[in-house]
Amino acid sequence: MTKFNVPTRNEVSVNNQQIFDNLEKAVGFVPNIYATMASSENALKNFLDFANSKSSLKIKEKEVINLAVSELNQCQYCLSAHTAIAGMNGFTPEQIIELRLGTASFDSKLNALARLSRNIVENRGATSPEVVSNFFAAGWTKENLIDAINQVGEITITNYLHRTTEVPVDFPTAQSLELALA
Repeated sequence: MTKFNVPTRNEVSVNNQQIFDNLEKAVGFVPNIYATMASSENALKNFLDFANSKSSLKIKEKEVINLAVSELNQCQYCLSAHTAIAGMNGFTPEQIIELRLGTASFDSKLNALARLSRNIVENRGATSPEVVSNFFAAGWTKENLIDAINQVGEITITNYLHRTTEVPVDFPTAQSLELALA
């Protein structure tokens, strides 16, 4: 049951209407999670500024984090969106399932990133020293560590927003892990 109505372009501020127009041009539609943020005068712009800020992580690396964290946070919206985005960025369906589990046997460096992301969330930021050591041993830097934590924060915002508002998922729905692994 939807707890929160997704605002239309006409129901948001003029500033947010401009952001909607930009999203339409760039993405082809305004994702419901972004439209929901536009219920606030400032949240959508602030979030997009944060999400689009520079990072040492590549798009594919960010998707590793997005999938691992969204699975742990049980966010159907973000799992669906980032399953689609990860596929568009070259991950296979089998790799996407693995990333959701917080591993990447197909790439040792991404495996260290997936394990780090999962451990950060599982331990509420009290990341295991062993996991951090393995992250660095895989070739990641301190800058990458900080940017990975930043990415965990970014995806957690949308995970929590969806879990609270339950706005409709407007991406192809990602299968549950139980079905995907069956």
